Amino acid sequence: MTTPTTPAPYETDLLIIGGGTAGCYAAIIARRENPDLAVLVVDKAHIDRSGCLAGGMNAINAYINPGETVDSFVDYVREDAMGILREDLVRTQAALFREVVETVEAMGLPIVKDPDGRYSPRGRWNIKIHGESLKPILAREVRKSGAAVLDRVVITDLIVEEGAVVGAVGFSLKEERPVRILAKKTLVATGGASGLYRPNNEGQARHKMWYSPFNTGAGYAIGIRAGAEMTSFEHRFIALRTKDTIAPTGTLALGFGAPQVNAKGEEFMKLRWAEKGGEGAPTPLRLEGPLQEIAAGNGPCFMDTRHLGPSDIKRLTEAYLDMYPNTVLYWAANKIDLTRTPVEICGTEPYLVGGHCQAGYWVDVDRRTTLPNLFAAGDVAGGAPYKFVSGCFAEGAIAARAAAREIKSEKNPRPFLSSDRELRHHQRTFSFLSKEASLPSGAIRPEEAESRLQKIMDEYAGGLGTSYRMNEAGLVMARERLAFLRDDLHRIRARDAHELMGAHEVADRLDVAEVLVAHLLARKETRWPGFQSRQDYPESDRRYEHFINSVRRDDGTVRIVHRGLDGVLLPWGEDEKVAAGTLTIDSRSFAGKKA
Repeated sequence: MTTPTTPAPYETDLLIIGGGTAGCYAAIIARRENPDLAVLVVDKAHIDRSGCLAGGMNAINAYINPGETVDSFVDYVREDAMGILREDLVRTQAALFREVVETVEAMGLPIVKDPDGRYSPRGRWNIKIHGESLKPILAREVRKSGAAVLDRVVITDLIVEEGAVVGAVGFSLKEERPVRILAKKTLVATGGASGLYRPNNEGQARHKMWYSPFNTGAGYAIGIRAGAEMTSFEHRFIALRTKDTIAPTGTLALGFGAPQVNAKGEEFMKLRWAEKGGEGAPTPLRLEGPLQEIAAGNGPCFMDTRHLGPSDIKRLTEAYLDMYPNTVLYWAANKIDLTRTPVEICGTEPYLVGGHCQAGYWVDVDRRTTLPNLFAAGDVAGGAPYKFVSGCFAEGAIAARAAAREIKSEKNPRPFLSSDRELRHHQRTFSFLSKEASLPSGAIRPEEAESRLQKIMDEYAGGLGTSYRMNEAGLVMARERLAFLRDDLHRIRARDAHELMGAHEVADRLDVAEVLVAHLLARKETRWPGFQSRQDYPESDRRYEHFINSVRRDDGTVRIVHRGLDGVLLPWGEDEKVAAGTLTIDSRSFAGKKA
């Protein structure tokens, strides 16, 4: 092990971990709320092209179009989430959709408008944009706001002193030295988790996936290790996407009216899922439908584009160039004529994404977590599905405003980090680094550990290999094998800073995977068919119409906590009785109902 001993120290008022959609927008709003506020954004990449929107977007997927209201949006999300959602979170983010979209438009985002100058809708909740440059626009505004930016710095842990978060530690990819940041308030906005499961495309194409391959669950993991309460990890997201290129199917369905068909040409969602809403069924069922067609021998399945004309194909091509240009290149390279050949579709590997489903930190309406001084926004925040890019903007704004208010009103002493804790943090950060000329016997490369993790999750925890199905016996085996992998973590060796980042990504994913398996075991029903399908409990159960939450104990085991839809702890077994005496959530979120 090699441990650099000279940390780069920073102090700030508000530390924002993650320079993606929510993080950048939070920095801009925090500085607008208080121009004297010191704000520092830390990103392991470069904020100009990092996060989920690095390649752009062609729509704002959550917006209150004419004829709709915040109430109708909440009702829609409740139906799509099959009854499980934090209404207070969904309502507060939806109330800001118009504000945040108009703000980003004023920054320079091109939004498609009709001849009367109104935003051009795409379905009930979407509006069309030309969003290839969305991330550079946000990055430019962050710098204009006066917020400081640390690019290419990997955060490895939160700093917790006397039970409160006072900053974070990590290392610089450029300088290969430790970084220590003390902050009055910290906002985690690192996005969700990909790479937990074996991907659709393997080998050199393994990172051709739906969700950003660089969102590795680090934001979840640093909170898990610090003892934050997490929610809904079992509500996984599995995207229905175009085969091979893994591009969105919503563009085809909402923008161009392409129905799902099987190999016989049947519109099976209309034929066999009409009572569930057909093509408009809740999102999990729009994956479950094709899965059942394939299992019945009616696959492959497709998005049928054969009704499109030349002008439609031109518009479709333009839409994908705003977000997935490789799809257009794939069609061209393979001489695919979409007017004659429908687009084959498939499910992706499972992801944890708080913006599509609701895995993430348990937060109150101001997006405070259960750890003092710590906020969460965007895909890393739980309880509020269907937030997409506008919801991430909204949550970034909500958290930034709350943090700015607290910093202004509180008379806290300067954050501190004890020297012994700092040493332990830096030792852990660099524990995987080895500068030896040859690796010791038994050493494991980061990518080898990653493959082992993905194989375990794929085979035993409902991955592609089992058509996303799972049962008690398999999940218990997953838990056991993850424990074996944890025993081998100390054998991982990295030769430079980039491999060190890879080693920490494996460790973070393992922390997240262990919590995910505990959640999947705890929900003994099938709440979201396709996303969370228990073979041993194939039906939904009213007894589980509540949140499955968790906190990791000091010994590394996961304690499951059951909370009602109003946030109140439920008396659900001995484990939860212990939790009821130790966990609280901010009373401003739940009208004085404390755990």
